Amino acid sequence: MPKELRELLEQINNKKEEARKLLAENKIEEAKKLKEEIVALQEKFDIAKELYEEQKQTMEDKEPFKPTVQVKENEVEAFVNHIRTRFRNAMSEGSNQDGGYTVPQDIQTRINEYRESKDALQNFITVEPVTTLSGSRVFKKRSQQTGFIEVPENGEIPEKATPQFTVLTYQVKKYAGFFRVTNELLKDSTEAIVNTLIRWIGDESRVTRNNLISAILNTQAKTAIPDIKGLKKVANVQLDPAFRSTASIFVNQDAYNWLDTLQDNNGQFLLQPSLESPSGRQLFGLPVVIVSNKVMPSRVDSGTGAEFAPIIVGDLEEGIVLFDRQQTEIMSSDVAMDAFQTDVTLWRAIERMEVKMRDNEAFVFGEVQLPQ
Repeated sequence: MPKELRELLEQINNKKEEARKLLAENKIEEAKKLKEEIVALQEKFDIAKELYEEQKQTMEDKEPFKPTVQVKENEVEAFVNHIRTRFRNAMSEGSNQDGGYTVPQDIQTRINEYRESKDALQNFITVEPVTTLSGSRVFKKRSQQTGFIEVPENGEIPEKATPQFTVLTYQVKKYAGFFRVTNELLKDSTEAIVNTLIRWIGDESRVTRNNLISAILNTQAKTAIPDIKGLKKVANVQLDPAFRSTASIFVNQDAYNWLDTLQDNNGQFLLQPSLESPSGRQLFGLPVVIVSNKVMPSRVDSGTGAEFAPIIVGDLEEGIVLFDRQQTEIMSSDVAMDAFQTDVTLWRAIERMEVKMRDNEAFVFGEVQLPQ
């Protein structure tokens, strides 16, 4: 009950009490006058209460209040719609200084999975996600320990070398390309556009990363492998034992074909079956990884024409690191270059990354001369 009704009810009750006292004192006229006031207050109370009840009922009959919720458009659908409209209205949140639009995480994840499902060298190295365009990492240098020196009583103790550290800096670089699509594709379903994007960006990204990793691999000094004994020496002597337990033998198709023909004195093939090796084969207890000739081609000597196939022994995960900005940016245009005349739309993609040598002692780059 609201305060106004409570006050009226209190006034009525008080006046009724006064009227009873007047009757007890036989003051009839005064009691009649007070009764008229009580009737007037009661009518006022009844009207006020009736209005209050009607208002209360009206409020109860109304639908409960529901806060307005702005339903956000599905992120992937919104991204594809930006592609369809050539990103004309996308220069807001999510855009960047290059005028592109950041690929949604769901699509980025599918691009990563597609990229890594094929012949991707990045599957064998360290990939470190970074959130900045530049930075550094500190590593302890591997050094040959000499041990303590015998010192006579009261003799001077010589100073020993303290651990040395090296700083590996990175500065991610921009890699970009463009792709032509027919305008009919933009009228297709969201899934069709997304799948086209995934295949295009995934393939281009994989090839780009393979090229960058191969460039770092090829900075390593080459070791000639004349025969199987030379390869065994690489695994047993040249490669630091610290990497033996995590090492693999990486070969291209030419080198694998050479290995697959090797036999021992009893005519048994040297490559052995392995359930853990990606190729299903192992050599000297090390898993053999086969890489396409297109990804890791054999080297042809320009002078002699001799062909040398790569055989890399070691732990590439310790040897090479890829600093990945993990962000793909997309821009499209139907007027750039000859897009308007040819009725196509150009998609431009940008990735940022850098590949660095992390530890050049973690692997040995060998080469075997192939038979002519």
